Amino acid sequence: MQPLAFVDLETTGATANFDRITEIGIVAVDDDGVREWSTLVNPESAIPSFIQSMTGITDAMVADAPTFAEVADEVIERLRGRLFIAHNARFDYGFLKTEFGRMGQEFRPTVLCTVKLSRKLHPEHRKHNLDALIERHGLQVDGRHRALADAQLIHQFWNQSQLSHPPEHFAAVLKELTARPSLPSHIDAGMIDALPEGPGVYLFYGDNALPLYVGKAKDIRKRVLSHFAGDHSSAKEMSLSQQVRRIDAIETGGEIGALLKEAALIKTMQPTHNRQLRRNNELCAIALIDHGAGLVVPTIVHARDLDFGQQTNLYGLFKTAREATTVLAELAAAYGLCHSLLGLEKVPLGKPCFAHQVKKCLGACVGKEPMMAHTLRLLQGLCKLRLKTWPFAGPAYLKEGNELLVIDHWCYLGAVRAEEELWSLLEQRRPQFDRDTYRILVKVADQMRSLEVRAAA
Repeated sequence: MQPLAFVDLETTGATANFDRITEIGIVAVDDDGVREWSTLVNPESAIPSFIQSMTGITDAMVADAPTFAEVADEVIERLRGRLFIAHNARFDYGFLKTEFGRMGQEFRPTVLCTVKLSRKLHPEHRKHNLDALIERHGLQVDGRHRALADAQLIHQFWNQSQLSHPPEHFAAVLKELTARPSLPSHIDAGMIDALPEGPGVYLFYGDNALPLYVGKAKDIRKRVLSHFAGDHSSAKEMSLSQQVRRIDAIETGGEIGALLKEAALIKTMQPTHNRQLRRNNELCAIALIDHGAGLVVPTIVHARDLDFGQQTNLYGLFKTAREATTVLAELAAAYGLCHSLLGLEKVPLGKPCFAHQVKKCLGACVGKEPMMAHTLRLLQGLCKLRLKTWPFAGPAYLKEGNELLVIDHWCYLGAVRAEEELWSLLEQRRPQFDRDTYRILVKVADQMRSLEVRAAA
């Protein structure tokens, strides 16, 4: 049989780059039988009180325990050549990889996550955390939130899963979950292993500090792998994959945060392979100027001259003035509007526009119809293009996962996870109104809440 290692860690927190390991539990299984091992680990930092309450591991208990560096050889020997199996394996693998990395050692076992195994074997169930598996499969609990006890639970689940599923099906699922991705030779597999599996933004870099490409994803790791999996069928993907030398990732609380972060990064960093969301200094809209006596004249205004987030009664948005002019011409044709009054044609006062001469204007230019009637048709044509007015007196927020997305007059200020970060963010200068950001946010406006209400609460 393939040698196995069922692994669980207890730590001072959830972030491998900042938090440390406090306990390691390993259940090793091979042809010689089952061997269990565990040790407390001195994290060389204080254990937060809520972690002490959850695990029962106190500062006093680890004060005389060995540091990770002192048990590293023992750990690597017990895991060598074995399939690394853990529940939410990226957590345990990530902590061990980081600890070995601090020592200048590489740690890259083949990893299997029993959360993913449970989802594959039991797709009919919604929950797959360890407590759900205990209840669903009747696992025998001998302590919880201690490393060896949780490793034993994972081992029990493995044994039950093998017995309750046909061997060929179990083997096929195992093969699928442990398959290593096919990568270009210049891509370090360790970069892929380090990528998160949640929502966020990823950045591809070449040989310099400027990104080649910025993308968003519901699952960053899966999306990045898809670039390399498809490089044989797309010239664009092949060109990109051949240039990539480094990959960075920024996790977000959800999909909206990823969309906003992607748009902001593309506009500030201008990656060579991104085209859709580039900065647009020609952004414009149509404003209506009231000349009295029922006459309203459309005027093209630019975001560089006006704060579109503060303006009302704007219609658009358009990438260029030419695009706005084209839309006005289309409205004129559809609603019988006067080219002269729309500013599309210069005609002496009281003279007919060309559209009237060919019977496509109803004659507002020469007094054949009331100006108010012309204005009403113009408003009817523009109604679907009207920009939504900012619905709050000041800044607002959108809660997504463990983040608050902070927005002010359709401008994305940033994401925060703590109260002190929020007020610091609000003190910064508001960015310029952006079409892509507006289009993302207007779809979720009903989910936003006023920051004034939050502050009062």
